[in-house]
Amino acid sequence: MTNIANPVYDVVFKYLMDDARIARTILSALLKKNVVAVEMRPHEYVNEQRDTLSVFRIDFGATVRSDDGTEQLILVELQKTWLETETLRFRQYLGVHYSNPKNMVGDHAIPTVAVYLLGHRVGDIEEPVLYVNHQSYDYEGRLVTKGMPDAFVESLTHDSIIVQIPRLHGQINNRLDKVLSIFDQTRRDRDNEHILLVDERLYSDDQDMSLIIHRLTMAAADAQVRHSMNVEDEYFSAIERRDTELMLKDKQLAEKTVQLAEKDEQLAEKDGQLRELLRSSVLTLHKAGLSPETIAASLGEDVDVIKTLLKE
Repeated sequence: MTNIANPVYDVVFKYLMDDARIARTILSALLKKNVVAVEMRPHEYVNEQRDTLSVFRIDFGATVRSDDGTEQLILVELQKTWLETETLRFRQYLGVHYSNPKNMVGDHAIPTVAVYLLGHRVGDIEEPVLYVNHQSYDYEGRLVTKGMPDAFVESLTHDSIIVQIPRLHGQINNRLDKVLSIFDQTRRDRDNEHILLVDERLYSDDQDMSLIIHRLTMAAADAQVRHSMNVEDEYFSAIERRDTELMLKDKQLAEKTVQLAEKDEQLAEKDGQLRELLRSSVLTLHKAGLSPETIAASLGEDVDVIKTLLKE
């Protein structure tokens, strides 16, 4: 078994994707296309410093070659998170991405594919990899193919690929399974979550995969990478402690809200009982021939209240 650095860590993933050939291998498998060239987009997109969003982001310009030899530039917007993250955070980044004039060619935006590597499960979806592809339909629901794809339409919509890392369980049935097997967390070392244990012989007949394993082996031996992984552990532990405290406070607040609601209900019930008692007394005195003014004076109540009770 070979020890490799765990690529769910941002520093390791960044180290891995810095290699252009490896980036092409991973993106080709995800896109199910022949990616012949990749370029990391402007440095401002790379989240090298921690922020409150706990989402690692990196964009690639990927040149894809079709079977007929034609090539097309697409943008691959890759976001990775190890914590369960609100979709608003992903949407905010999409907004920044769409508003950037650098992602335009002439009057149209470069076609975009959003890739989400998630360290958590999404609802009850069992598939480890989910492809969400947009299509165009007419009023009757018929698929529109003539004139498609169209640059204007492509500028306003995008496809998505969602990877649920916890759903990766080591079964290799296709090229993508093989590439994503390096993220399989069932292979974690029992004593060190920074390390995955892989059988290098499974990849010996695949030069691209051997290169990935070799680079992750180098990352595991790199002192700076190991230090950064420790920093990530501390960061996520702090977030988990914060989230736990917030959840506890929310629970306490909810309990207090329930208690206050119960007290309000009890007070309302008592008020109703007192009002009914007062009404009974008013009716008795009125039947005895006392005027509303006299009843009000004797009970210490406002005369309008007495008149209202007499009308009920």
